[in-house]
Amino acid sequence: MVKKFFLLAAVLLFPSLACQAQESAAEYVAGTHYDVISPAVRQRNADKIEVVEFFAYSCGHCYNFEPLIEQWKSGLGDDVVLIPSPAIWSAPMEPHARAFYTAQALGVLDKLHGALFAAMHVDRKRLASEDEIRAVFVANGVSAEDFNKAFRSFGVGSQARQANALARSARITGTPEMMVAGKYRITTRKAGSQANMLKIADFLIARERAAGAVANTD
Repeated sequence: MVKKFFLLAAVLLFPSLACQAQESAAEYVAGTHYDVISPAVRQRNADKIEVVEFFAYSCGHCYNFEPLIEQWKSGLGDDVVLIPSPAIWSAPMEPHARAFYTAQALGVLDKLHGALFAAMHVDRKRLASEDEIRAVFVANGVSAEDFNKAFRSFGVGSQARQANALARSARITGTPEMMVAGKYRITTRKAGSQANMLKIADFLIARERAAGAVANTD
């Protein structure tokens, strides 16, 4: 009798679960809520689902997005990696990209990332020169000598150029924007809000994870 009860419950529940899965799959539609990138951009690490956040320190929307994405990334699985990538579509943005990679090279990105945003959007500094950017680093415990060496290094310059190439490959049109698995681009305009950008990212991550699980069973 008990077995029959559970069998009946499963039969009744299965259509409901199937409908829920269909509703979830139809929740976000390519071309309407996000874009498919063609050709796809090659990931750096094929063993991870890469999510790239395209941002600019000068972008007020990016400044507002940071608390949301910081909270969101804390819940990502071990199979997902978030990669911030500074956008460069004008000359004044190039030193800001260098500032990001300088902080990364010096191992102080956790502190300087927020400090650079705050300098521009709280303190209203333009950070239009190397001197202004250096002052932010020095105020946060980095020696001027260490900053100069890293900021002007070939490695930092190369990373800034690579970031520019990545943004072009992803065909970003503004900031903040996101790219998932090198295949999908998420914009605020199509998502409707920054919060929805993250929901769509979750949806696409789940799709990639499911596709990987299927591939591994072949």
